[in-house]
Amino acid sequence: MIPGSFDYHRPQSVSEAVGMLAEMGEDAIIVAGGHSLIPMMKLRMALPEHLIDIQDIADIKGITVSGRDVTIGAMVTQAELIASEEIYSVCPILRETALQIADPQIRNVGTVGGNVANGDPGNDMPALMQALDATFLLAGSTGGREVKAREFYQSAFFTAREEGEILTALKFTAPPAGHGHSYMKQKRKIGDYATAAAAVILTLNGGAVETASIALTNVADTPLYAEQAAAALVGSSLDDASIKTAINAAKAITDPALDGRGPKEFRTHIAGIMVERAIRAAAANAA
Repeated sequence: MIPGSFDYHRPQSVSEAVGMLAEMGEDAIIVAGGHSLIPMMKLRMALPEHLIDIQDIADIKGITVSGRDVTIGAMVTQAELIASEEIYSVCPILRETALQIADPQIRNVGTVGGNVANGDPGNDMPALMQALDATFLLAGSTGGREVKAREFYQSAFFTAREEGEILTALKFTAPPAGHGHSYMKQKRKIGDYATAAAAVILTLNGGAVETASIALTNVADTPLYAEQAAAALVGSSLDDASIKTAINAAKAITDPALDGRGPKEFRTHIAGIMVERAIRAAAANAA
């Protein structure tokens, strides 16, 4: 289908974009890479009167790595994330995850900010940002504020981002050197959303798990931070019993949607498999 008619705007700064949102209100929608919004517009599921394209805003581009402190501008593309050796050196799970998003054509245009901001439970970066305990930076007419990734998602396509706000960047402290990591994703075909996926980050000390973080993709109407599942690993030697406890704790918080990716029970089962594979892979690459 063809989208409805709209006026197109291309601000050059965050303040200009925020001003447009304040002036146009509910009639305006921000577009970054457009891979979520444009299909909805074609289906007439989104009918903005004003489309505000933020790709010319230089202040929300670029990657900064200072020690283990990482800041990623909202307009950084998945391809730029993959290509960044700075990012890979401190947090390789970002590249691992980005490489599993859609296909190269989409990754060349699709942005990290767009992936985390629109609240689509099928997007891969939101769960990873929860696993990394990232913080999202938002700008609005009353100034800037920060929201933790673990507090940002409320339900499918509904987030803590308020009307008139723009996500400008995300930041986190990378896990310590030598950490283990894995993002395991089961999908029907290349480029598809996950049937279920799991991000695992852990550190080992003397053969025992010192810290662990687990998050799940597309098995509820929001990404899930599996706090109890991670806690089941801490202090363990990653023996089969501890891993099984973590798997069961992760599965217990799932509530998958009914769609073409299979029955709820099947998707919960797949989530458990992804958690186990991600734990074992993370343990294998931990120093």
